[in-house]
Amino acid sequence: MFLRKILIATAVLSLVASAQQPPANSQPQVKVNVINVCSPSADEQKQLSSALASVPAKPAFGKDFEVARGHSTLDPNTPIPGMQPLPPGAASAADWVRVRREFPGATLFSNVQYSFSVDAKDMLETLVLRVRDPKDVMQIAIEDSASAVASARAMLSTSTPVARVKLERFGKSSVVLARCSGNEGNPATDRNVYEPIFRAASSIMDRYREALGASKMIPDELARLGIKNSAVTPTKESADKADKKDK
Repeated sequence: MFLRKILIATAVLSLVASAQQPPANSQPQVKVNVINVCSPSADEQKQLSSALASVPAKPAFGKDFEVARGHSTLDPNTPIPGMQPLPPGAASAADWVRVRREFPGATLFSNVQYSFSVDAKDMLETLVLRVRDPKDVMQIAIEDSASAVASARAMLSTSTPVARVKLERFGKSSVVLARCSGNEGNPATDRNVYEPIFRAASSIMDRYREALGASKMIPDELARLGIKNSAVTPTKESADKADKKDK
């Protein structure tokens, strides 16, 4: 009787294991979420506006902070998900400065991170606010850019219109709004509909840039990397100069 029970249990386990194994020729299912960054829905617009409205108008920071700078080179042989590969033999490099400040413990956001990067073509400014206890929105990212023909000091002394706003959500796809020019089959952004969101985001960028002291700090830190007040293309030599200065 005991042996019979063992044989029956073994047979049942074999059937269960066989049922759980996928067919040999089956392909894994791939789920793709398409984010409409050019014209988000009315509900997504409300989410963007609500998130931006939750950002403190007059930020008060704690004592903890971080300032970092560096020179990064993109290897054309290393693919990056979501980014078009560089042409063979091409190289891309950028100098960057990053500033992080902490919010007091009782606030909605835990910290804010501001970064500024410059490469041969563009200067990119990004502000990220991270939520302390994420239940829906995890962080808010605001981004603008300008041509590198101008200097970093000139860009930071004026208000640059925000070009992209992104909400990263907990367990859900992100909500993104970007200014679309209509190239590559994308419709141009309707400024009348989305301009209030862009205007609110631009105001936040201006206030936090000032609160973080970025207008003075960023050019000074870039100068240590070899980037002066005038527009200069970042090169490997700029990073070498910065290393010698620090030594």
